[in-house]
Amino acid sequence: MAQADNKVLILGALAGVAGIGLAVACYQGYKMKRRASLPAHYLCTNNELATGMTLMNSPGLHGNQIEVLDRLEALLQCVSELKDEMKALKNTLPMRHGQVGVDLRAGDRSDAHRAAPLHRTTPTRRKRSGSSIAGATAGGRSSEEAESEGGYITALTDSDEDEQSDDERLDERRETTDKLTCLLERVDSLHQGTEADKRESLHILTSQREEFGHNSTFLWRLIRAYCDVHDISDTLEEKKNHAETGKKVGEEAVALNPRCAESHQWYAIMCGIMAEYDTVQNKIKNGYIFKDHLDKAIELKPQDPLSYYLLGRWCYAVAQLSWLERKVAAALFGEPPSATVEDALKNFLKVEDIHPRYSKLNYVFLAKCYRDIGVRKKAREMCEAAESMQSVSKEDEDAQKELDLLCPQLGMLDPKDELDL
Repeated sequence: MAQADNKVLILGALAGVAGIGLAVACYQGYKMKRRASLPAHYLCTNNELATGMTLMNSPGLHGNQIEVLDRLEALLQCVSELKDEMKALKNTLPMRHGQVGVDLRAGDRSDAHRAAPLHRTTPTRRKRSGSSIAGATAGGRSSEEAESEGGYITALTDSDEDEQSDDERLDERRETTDKLTCLLERVDSLHQGTEADKRESLHILTSQREEFGHNSTFLWRLIRAYCDVHDISDTLEEKKNHAETGKKVGEEAVALNPRCAESHQWYAIMCGIMAEYDTVQNKIKNGYIFKDHLDKAIELKPQDPLSYYLLGRWCYAVAQLSWLERKVAAALFGEPPSATVEDALKNFLKVEDIHPRYSKLNYVFLAKCYRDIGVRKKAREMCEAAESMQSVSKEDEDAQKELDLLCPQLGMLDPKDELDL
């Protein structure tokens, strides 16, 4: 039975009992005046005559009065049976609560709200539990009040479940956010570690991609991890696989969140790496993609020294293009890339301005730029600054190899040779 029908039945029964009670009260007044007794009949619930009730007869009563009293006697018996039925009905109500909740959830919520207007007018009762109702009943409240309260809470089950569901979803989001934060802190630490740490970082990120792959802060770190492992891989095939996979992740990352500067930055890096394995046409194409996304990264995050260092490297590489390479680029794309050594120098100096002593390689390229424009004194100063920095990474080792070739060109002795002298 739906809850609306259940309530109508209960309210109707209670109204009927109230009306009959008035008639019984009148009958009791007549009964006190009667002195004689005689057997009488009353109607059972199945409309059959039954005996067993004694009516007091008075000599002063007429036949019609006696007939009225007999009918009232039968009516009293019906009231007694009705009370028994009401008691049985109330005993079944607690068992109906669970079924009513199921029916409400299966039906239209708006109908349930119309059937239970208290849902809207008394929101402060929504969080009361069944145990508190039982306690109130034990404290002196009638069972009817407790059952009415219990029925009211059943009508509000859907709303309580909605609130609980919202709270659960909020807790799940917080838990996911905390888990992601711990994960990113760990891989950031591994990124600064050994080769084994870098491989572990890639393994962790790939294993969690299904859960966090929709998050751009996760994806750009995954691109970075592919770049790290590419640099430390031994075989050409392994390097190429990591570069190709990292570039695909980069495409996904910039499409997911075009406002994430790091996604553009690391996607540009992977495009630059892929130039080592592509045809001449794809190398030039990747060069254009590299520049476009690097410009976007700088636009979104203008104080990131890594972006300016990469842009300086791009400008320096373009400035070194031969006449033939420029012609090929013009034939394929209409306009060849354009940059000068001065453009490269400007970006490397910007790196030093944002982050002094940013890297050993930045000093090396500053020295190259000064050498190419003929400022040899400055070039030697940059070489000395690079030499003063220890080699703690593979990039630093590459920088040292560059220095070993550059210093003699600038008329500088190797530090080891100076010690021998």
